[in-house]
Amino acid sequence: MHAIRTRLPKHFVLEERLERYADAIEVRPQSYAGRWREACHPLREGQDGPHAYQGLWLDLGCGKGGFTADMAKRDPTTLFVGVDFEPVCMAYAAEKAVRRHLHNMVLVPRSADRLSDAFAPGELDGIYLNFPTPFPRRKEAHLRLTHADRLLEYRRLLAPDARLLLKTDSYPLWRFSLDQLDLAGYDVLWQSEDARAERSDDVMSWYERRLSAQGATVYAVEATPQTTPIPACVGQRGSMSLVDYLPADLDAMAATYVPHGMRGTVTNLRNQRLRAATHGQPHADARPARDLRHDIHLPPQGG
Repeated sequence: MHAIRTRLPKHFVLEERLERYADAIEVRPQSYAGRWREACHPLREGQDGPHAYQGLWLDLGCGKGGFTADMAKRDPTTLFVGVDFEPVCMAYAAEKAVRRHLHNMVLVPRSADRLSDAFAPGELDGIYLNFPTPFPRRKEAHLRLTHADRLLEYRRLLAPDARLLLKTDSYPLWRFSLDQLDLAGYDVLWQSEDARAERSDDVMSWYERRLSAQGATVYAVEATPQTTPIPACVGQRGSMSLVDYLPADLDAMAATYVPHGMRGTVTNLRNQRLRAATHGQPHADARPARDLRHDIHLPPQGG
């Protein structure tokens, strides 16, 4: 998720908040690996039926936990685990879980590259990736939550029929992610260039509400892991720079909507092209970016 920049309340004391809402935070998730559904299910005297949640979903980069809390309220039979490395986010998310009495919401303070010891192979029913940071530069590509290396790790943790759902305001990241999903061995079940129009009943994250209000289009993809053997690694075959996924007309983009996390990149490219035009010579980066929208091959639509 994009970095959270927020003005904290005047008397906000992080340590005190984390301690006050510690019941919703699990600092040793490795001790729950393979038994999250049972271990987190509340024990109620005289309760009939199984003492376990029916499903287990991960909200990776949960931020302040608004989406996680809304999903937990909507589906009390499923356990939702929110993961974020930012302590302030953990404090706000845990407060939501405690104050709203959401026993099926747990927060785990750690980064996205430390999941393999927290969950058993095949334990997850799904992963949400809501508006992750795009990291547009080539040298930062490995940090993207939809990089093939990350997707391979998710495959090991996902059940055979599990789903991975990405939403983003960034067409370049969305297109890159489609390529990476194919590379990492996922089948695309649904992809959209206007997710709000196609799935208007979906729970909206804080970022989705905020960026949609600013004019963003929400791109989305839902995929499931293939049943083929999972390789240790895969070789990249396409561009790792999101610049190569930008439209040719950057001025038109700047006049309408620039994806969050890519504004600096777009501004720099426009300035480079302007300087090159001023000197009467094409800049190396001034070549038109290929519009990849026409290269997308939709899978057959099933039920």
